[in-house]
Amino acid sequence: MTYSIEKVTTLIGARRYGDQAANIGFLLTDSRSLCFPEETLFFALKSGRRNGHEFIPDLYRRGVRNFVVDALPQDYATTYPGSNFLKVISPLEALQRLAERHRDEFNIPVVGVTGSNGKTIVKEWLYQLLSPSLSVTRSPRSYNSQIGVPLSVWLLGEQSQVGVFEAGISQPGEMQALRNIIQPTIGVFTCLGSAHQENFESMEQKCTEKLQLFRDAQTLIYPADDPIVSKCVEQMDFRGKLIP
Repeated sequence: MTYSIEKVTTLIGARRYGDQAANIGFLLTDSRSLCFPEETLFFALKSGRRNGHEFIPDLYRRGVRNFVVDALPQDYATTYPGSNFLKVISPLEALQRLAERHRDEFNIPVVGVTGSNGKTIVKEWLYQLLSPSLSVTRSPRSYNSQIGVPLSVWLLGEQSQVGVFEAGISQPGEMQALRNIIQPTIGVFTCLGSAHQENFESMEQKCTEKLQLFRDAQTLIYPADDPIVSKCVEQMDFRGKLIP
C-alpha cells in the first residue's frame, strides 16, 4: 500500500519543498535499514545522541529522495536536486500522525498489548494462534516505543485481516500517542511490575497510564488478581467487555 507524496504532505500537515513525483511505501528512521530507496520516506529524528538530519547526504547518495525534516538543508535545491523535503515542527510527531491516518484506513480487529513484562511473548503467542487461519500483521521484534509503534502499524496492508501490536511506555504522557496510532479493538494487559517505576509517582499512576491504551477498546483482558490493576480498571469506567 502506497501513498503519493502529495497525500503524505497533506496527512502530516507539512510544507513541501520540491516537486518530485513519488509514491511512498516505506518509512525509515534508521539509515542502516534502507531497502527500497525510491519508495522510502526518511524521518530525520533527533535524540540525545543523534540528529537524523546528519544522515541525509548519505541517504541521498544511496537513492532516497524524500525527507521529513524540521529544518531545510542549506542550498537544498542545488545540493539535493530531484528531492522532496517535507518541513514540519516535529518529525517524530509527523511519523506518528502518518501512522495514525494509515490506521484509519482499516476496519479490522486490532489487538493492543501492554504491561510491564511479557508484551512480546504474548504478541508472538497470539500470532502463532491466529496465523494459520488469518493474515496477521504484528509488531516486528519489540517495536513498542514512540518510534516502533508507528513503524509497526504502517505495515498494515490490503492483506491484513487482524493486527497485533505491543505498546510500551517509560514515563507519563506517552500512551496517548500510541493509543491514537494502534486504536485497539481488543486490549491485553499482561502484568504490572516495577519497570521504569522511577519515572512514575506510584504504581497506580503507571497502571492508569498504561490502561489509557484501551480507553476505546471493545474488550479488555487483564490480570484481575492484581489488586492495583483491578482497582485501576474499575476506576477507568471501561465500557467494553472485561475478561479477567
